[in-house]
Amino acid sequence: MVTLPDSLRDAFKEPMGPVTTDADALLAAAAESREEHDAPDAPIVAVGDVVTYHLREAGRVPDVALVDGKTEREAVGTEVSDALAAGDGRRVRVRNPAATLTVALLEALVDALADPDPVTIEVDGEEDLAALPAILAGPDGASVVYGQPGEGMVRVAVTPESRREARELFEGFDGDVDAALDALGLAE
Repeated sequence: MVTLPDSLRDAFKEPMGPVTTDADALLAAAAESREEHDAPDAPIVAVGDVVTYHLREAGRVPDVALVDGKTEREAVGTEVSDALAAGDGRRVRVRNPAATLTVALLEALVDALADPDPVTIEVDGEEDLAALPAILAGPDGASVVYGQPGEGMVRVAVTPESRREARELFEGFDGDVDAALDALGLAE
């Protein structure tokens, strides 16, 4: 397990990509990213209940969705929770306390990325930091989408550059970073 140190908290307040409230525009940008990398099957990973809901409402079930039943530390509304509960695909439950990334979450993420069918990872705890390992483990051309509190959705195109930036942040976490990277299949 790795934890977010206080010294890195501010680094996560700045979005890692453009912020939008337009799910259709975000999905068009994700399609462009897949095309640019000649990766037609590159996944869309949604981190958060509201982001997952908006992508589904726009007609795109995320390939991987990480949800915890909350938005900005409050329970999501009935409309969102009912829509997410009605989703199809495989569901996996993991425990992941706030401000941490557990091996269970990292392994579930890698497994979900390898599954050709949609997978929802239901997190008992908090999924907020999962965008970082999703960028690290995702293939070029993938898109990782997460919520920026009070602003909208952020889409990070997975590229060697975004992966490098994510790894720099990830290596600043407290705990056994090497074991976490190993769980992502990225040990050196």
